[in-house]
Amino acid sequence: MNRFLWPLVGFAALVVLLAVGLGLNPRDVPSPLVGKPAPAFSLPVLGAEQKFGPADMQGKVWLLNVWASWCVSCRQEHPLLVELGRKKVVPVVGLNYKEVRGDGETDMAKTDAASEERMARQKAAGWLKQHGDPYLLSVLDLDGRVGIDYGVYGVPETYVIDKAGLIRMKHTGPISPDDLTKKILPLVAELNK
Repeated sequence: MNRFLWPLVGFAALVVLLAVGLGLNPRDVPSPLVGKPAPAFSLPVLGAEQKFGPADMQGKVWLLNVWASWCVSCRQEHPLLVELGRKKVVPVVGLNYKEVRGDGETDMAKTDAASEERMARQKAAGWLKQHGDPYLLSVLDLDGRVGIDYGVYGVPETYVIDKAGLIRMKHTGPISPDDLTKKILPLVAELNK
């Protein structure tokens, strides 16, 4: 009897673990950066000859939204962001991620840095002109190094950053209306108290 009991217990434990795993949301990727300072950067601003970094938002609660014109999922959340930007509930800063390198259409071995930045500015600005611009400003992460610092798995991703510059939430994937009204905006309201 004991000969069959332990394999049966092991099989039952495996079934329970699989059932729990199937019930989890694959987009809920924990970030080790939550509760820690937002990584510093200084990147060129789209549509301006200046640079921007998180220190420029010190004292404000804000969202950092990682996007790219080649990102199909970004189109899903973009109307929601445009509406949010129109209402001015919270400042949203765009981190345009690998605008040229990410689309896979350009031979980067034949593209110098100045050409890459010029192409990125044209593509990103054109996309925002066509679909609406929800951002306070958007910065160009041409090589994706800032994205690496933030632990970006893919676009879109959104970070809620508090007045002290700490990352308070990371949202992976497109923001849904439920995500915005039930998680992000309540957190923003709490952080603004």
